Amino acid sequence: MADKEVLDDDFLIEMTDEDGNVFYYVEEMIIPVDGENFALLVEVKDEDHEAGCDCGCDDDDVIIAKIIINENGEEEYIEPTDEEFEKVQEAYEKLLDEEE
Repeated sequence: MADKEVLDDDFLIEMTDEDGNVFYYVEEMIIPVDGENFALLVEVKDEDHEAGCDCGCDDDDVIIAKIIINENGEEEYIEPTDEEFEKVQEAYEKLLDEEE
């Protein structure tokens, strides 16, 4: 489950993994596929690291999440099925090709 809060005009999305680790993401874009919306989420990096360090923090962590409306009427981000993921990936690549 993910929570949304506003951070400098962006929505900061807090996600917790199965081990209790917390990660923060910004919604980069919404990709509509088959009447459903999917979010391209980019991780917000910790400012404790310097550019060029060897920890891998320069790498962008990007995930795709399906957006649903939960029982409280609020948006919730969930993991897409493998089939949904493949369709979203194809739609995203098509968008990139159109921009060129």
